Amino acid sequence: MTNPPEFQVTSGGAVALQPVAVQRKSPSRLFWDRFRQDKAALIGGVVIGLLIFIAIFGGPIASNISGHPQNATYDNMTDEFGVPKGPNSEFWFGADSAGRDLFVRTMYGARTSLFVGIVASGLALFIGTVVGLIAGFFGGFLDTMLSRSADVLLALPQILLAVGVVAACSTTKEGCLGGLIQPGLTVVIAVITLFSWSYIARIVRGYTLSLREKEFVESARAAGAGTGRILSTEILPNLIGPLIVYATLLIPTNILFEAALSYLGLGVPPDQASWGAILNDASGYYDVAWWLMLFPGAFLILTTLAFNLLGDGLRDAFDVRSER
Repeated sequence: MTNPPEFQVTSGGAVALQPVAVQRKSPSRLFWDRFRQDKAALIGGVVIGLLIFIAIFGGPIASNISGHPQNATYDNMTDEFGVPKGPNSEFWFGADSAGRDLFVRTMYGARTSLFVGIVASGLALFIGTVVGLIAGFFGGFLDTMLSRSADVLLALPQILLAVGVVAACSTTKEGCLGGLIQPGLTVVIAVITLFSWSYIARIVRGYTLSLREKEFVESARAAGAGTGRILSTEILPNLIGPLIVYATLLIPTNILFEAALSYLGLGVPPDQASWGAILNDASGYYDVAWWLMLFPGAFLILTTLAFNLLGDGLRDAFDVRSER
């Protein structure tokens, strides 16, 4: 794209100057130019990439390096009173109360915690998007019913109900709903999803209420486009940016939710490591075995901070009106 030639008036008349070339930037280029200015968000993205690598490969790598399987116990790592011993050259993070290698269990715990957080957030994102689109686009009775349902979930004491549901579904091998929800990770993910989708639904509903009145939606409707086509090609693409941002902020919240349930002894099975379960194990030894809380707690803090930094950076990059 080029600008028209500019003219400079002189004593001899108007003299045409050379046109100046102006490079047109695509929306994706504009987004990246804004995002890369936020160094904290870039660092958060790199940390998240490392955490995902640890979640996938960290456990097996840690076991191979140390030579300690995940659930192997070592009597020499607990004293005569059953108190675990601290970090040393063979056990980098020390041992837990059962004499297991805490370094290996922390690496395997990353897989469980991130898996629960990402899967639960993905399900909540899908349900919340569908509910928000329906409520915001159609309005009327559907909007009232779905919005009030979301409001009820937001008003409930979530952690107390989650504890009750997880405890009830974990008492038998059949689980809940005729075996549909099984004890362990399944019930934890189901409970977290149940209490997470309402946030996304309200956000999507608000955006949809605004977008359905825009000119491009009216043009599509006048051209004969059906409801499904308008929702999928006109409204949903405009929600991608906000949904990505809120997903990065929802994942650490759900990771902490899982950690809270595991800390209360209602999360993953005892033989499956997670950061919350390790912290639960540390609750009886925190005054004599500081490493039991330090390492999994540090990973939880680092994960939460990284996702929040990335989410803030994405929000600023998508919002062209924000000041950098």
